[in-house]
Amino acid sequence: MRVALFVTCINDTLQPRTGRAVVTLLERLGVDVEFPAEQSCCGQPQFNTGYRHATEPLVRRFDRAFKDYDYVVTPSGSCAAMVRDNYPRIAARAAAEGRGRELTEAAARAVPKTYELTEFLVDVLKVTDVGAYYPHTVTYHPTCHGLRVLGLGDRPRRLLEQVRGLTLKELPGAEECCGFGGTFAVKNPAVSTAMGADKVRAVTGTGAEAVCTVDNSCLLHIGGMLARQGSPVRPVHLAEILASTEADTAAGGAAGRAAGAEGGAR
Repeated sequence: MRVALFVTCINDTLQPRTGRAVVTLLERLGVDVEFPAEQSCCGQPQFNTGYRHATEPLVRRFDRAFKDYDYVVTPSGSCAAMVRDNYPRIAARAAAEGRGRELTEAAARAVPKTYELTEFLVDVLKVTDVGAYYPHTVTYHPTCHGLRVLGLGDRPRRLLEQVRGLTLKELPGAEECCGFGGTFAVKNPAVSTAMGADKVRAVTGTGAEAVCTVDNSCLLHIGGMLARQGSPVRPVHLAEILASTEADTAAGGAAGRAAGAEGGAR
């Protein structure tokens, strides 16, 4: 099968180690991963802000970039949800406005092949034990798009529970939004901050060393608030935990680099 990495804007610009972790993980599982250079933004910021027509060229570009692949894997629940949930809506509106079926056909190709990372691991590769080792206490925050739009359910937890050395701490109020919400945080900063403060209190109350999610956008929000409070809790993407092995840890590799980068960011 031909598998492409859709790295997303946040990861490419601010958290590139997450994209590298996905490639490391999938290659360890025997998957050859390609990175189409034509890929760009999925259009989520534009669409969420009400610029539907401005999003349409990005739907076409996504289709062009990934049309020759069997699967598109992304370490972002929100971007996967944008493709799967909103591309068909955008296409339907364009068709209703009499602008043809080009977007309908593009969405029909993109939707069934696009998978968030944990879906791809559990549903396609049929694995939960990926050979990971991460000797830390971790709490998991299920992000809104993954939880409510994609319906990831317990997939991320099932993967975390199989990581050797990892102790998973329950997060009180786990299903409550962290307050990021993309452009919501820009438009409603006071509400966003209050929601983030609630989430951070819950995270620190677990006593975990690290908090993980399947979305770096939410993790940046949570991690930023943790940093401003001087908290030692590290924000880490689930892909980086799953990519970490005992050999990496011993050599100061994937896990060590992640911890160092996160500490340096503060």
